[in-house]
This record gives sequence, C-alpha cells and structure tokens, in this order.
Amino acid sequence: LACVRAYNDWMVEEWCGPSGGMNIPLCLIPLWDVEAAAAETQRNADRGVRAICFSELPHHLKLPTIHTGYWDPLLRVCNDTGVTICMHIGSSSTSPAASPDAPAGVGGTLAFNNSMASMADWLFSAKLIEFPKLKLAYSEGQIGWIPYALERADTVWEQHDSWQHSKERIPEPPSTYYYGRIYGCFTADHHGLHSLEEVGPDNICFETDYPHTDTTWPDSKQYVEKLLSGFDDEIAYKVLRGNAIKMLELDRT
Repeated sequence: LACVRAYNDWMVEEWCGPSGGMNIPLCLIPLWDVEAAAAETQRNADRGVRAICFSELPHHLKLPTIHTGYWDPLLRVCNDTGVTICMHIGSSSTSPAASPDAPAGVGGTLAFNNSMASMADWLFSAKLIEFPKLKLAYSEGQIGWIPYALERADTVWEQHDSWQHSKERIPEPPSTYYYGRIYGCFTADHHGLHSLEEVGPDNICFETDYPHTDTTWPDSKQYVEKLLSGFDDEIAYKVLRGNAIKMLELDRT
C-alpha cells in the first residue's frame, strides 16, 4: 500500500503538478483490498484526481468479479466523486488468443476482445444503474466493435429473457447504459468513425498510444487531419478534446 501511495504522490505532485494542467494524473489502487482501494481513490479525488486504473476482467487476477458486490465501496466513491474507472487492454494480465501456439499477430488482432467482454459484463451487471454517475473508459480498446456489441446485447436482453432473466437486473436495453457512461478510446479505427452515430459521438476519445508500436506519432497531426476529414468541427472537437474534458470533469474552456 505504501508503494501505491508513493507512486500516486509522485504522479500527482511531481509529474503532473508542475505541468500546468498538461499532464492529467491516472492513479493506481491497491486491488487486493477494496476498502483500501476506496480510501486511496477518495484521497486522490480530494486533491483533484479524476481517474483510476482498474482491471478489465478482475477474475483473471483471481479477484472477485464486478457481479459479486465486492467492489461496491470503490464504485460508490467513484460515483460520488466523478472519478472515471479506466481499463487498459491487458489489464487483466491475459490476452485473447485463438490457440496457445498461434502467431503473435493473432493476439495483436484480437486485443480488443477483452474490452468487449468487459463492457458486456458491465452492461448486464446493473452496476451502472446502482451507481448512476459511474463512468468507464477503455484505453486502446478501439471502437469499431461497439455498434454490434450493443446491438447483440439488446437482442439478447429482449429475445432470451425467458431463460436469462436479464430484465430482472436491468429494466431497459443494455445499450441504454452505454451512452454517456462508457468511453471508447482508439488509436486507429476508420470503421468505428464511419459508424459514429451508433458508437456515439459523445462516447469516444482519440489517443496516440505513444511510444508503443500502435502509435501514430510522429505523424499524429497529419493522421488525425486525414482521419477526421469529412467531419465537422464540432465532431472533431469532441473526439480530440471535448469528450475527454467531459469524461474527466476537467476545468477547461
């Protein structure tokens, strides 16, 4: 716990503090102790932090799932303070793969699958009802898969309720709890942008992924100009800046 707190102090006070708002802190939590995690989130929220790291699929870390109620003290703090729960691909320490001996390219292609599985978990969990201000973000999860995932979730909710009983937990279609609550963060996703109406223009944020191999750096500016050509200035602002400001409740003009 002392190591987590020390890292967060460095993040807030030394890395982000002198940056004049250029750097936005994303703090760690002690996943092994939910009460300590809630307390650390509250401690950092009290000094302006609006984002924490969380696992996309905690059970892969041998931790309780979001369905158990175990994480509720943490979710309550995030709900009450406006802290966004950020989940990076691979944050469950597992990567999707078709076969144990599959070429590396298979895992790279399927990297978004854990984000999709995690989002389905949250949509059917009823936690977005229990905590109505809770916000989630999927870092590097991309966005092109979101329209069909929402369509399928709504179909399952409607057509399979006789044996799945989803409506007992969530009274409205799962997609209802996506818009305005869950943010997809993408590096390169032309398909997702072409499905912008279904993905939600208020639900996505562009990222450069520097310095990883998926990055568009050092040509990010040119890439974005090409990516967003054909979209109006309002959409471009939301994707590049506005949605992140809203998600993190930043004091920006």
